[in-house]
Amino acid sequence: MKMIKNILMLVVVTIFAFSCKNEAKAEVKTVEHASEAVAQLDPNATYAKAEFTIEGMTCAMGCAATIEKKIAKMEGVKSSKVDFDKKLAMVEYDEAKVSPESLTKTVTSVADIYSVKDMKTVNAFSAGKETAKACEPGCEKSCCTAGLKEGGKMSCAADCKEACCAKKA
Repeated sequence: MKMIKNILMLVVVTIFAFSCKNEAKAEVKTVEHASEAVAQLDPNATYAKAEFTIEGMTCAMGCAATIEKKIAKMEGVKSSKVDFDKKLAMVEYDEAKVSPESLTKTVTSVADIYSVKDMKTVNAFSAGKETAKACEPGCEKSCCTAGLKEGGKMSCAADCKEACCAKKA
C-alpha cells in the first residue's frame, strides 16, 4: 500500500512538472499617466534675480537637489540653481507671482532644518568665488568697460591681461 502511494505521488509530480509550458509571455498592463502641464512663461513679465544663502543643507543630492526642484516647481519661477558647496541659491522669478517671502517659505517648508539668510536681489548671478580687480582711474580699456560694476567703480574683467589690471592682481 505504501508503495502504491509513492508511485501515485511520483506520477502526480511528474504530470505537474511536464505539463507546465516553458513559454514566458509578457504581461501587458496599461497605466494611465497624468502629464503635468508645462507652465508657460509670460514674455511681458518683469523677472527679478535673487541670491540667498541656505543654511542646514547636509548633502548635494538630497538637500540641494530637493530644494532646487521645489523652487523650480513654483508658479512664476523661470530658473533655479542651488549650489551645495557655496550654500547659495540663485532664482530668477516673475515679480508679479513670486516674492522673496514666498521663496523663503518654500525653502523652509522642505524641512525645518533649512533657513534662508542674506537674500538679495541682483542684476546678474555671481559666477564664482573670484573677485573683480579694480581698474585704474580713467582707464578706457575694453576689459575695464566690459568688467563688473561694484559700488559704482569700474572693475577689470576676470580674464583681463592688460597692464592696468595686472598691477592690481
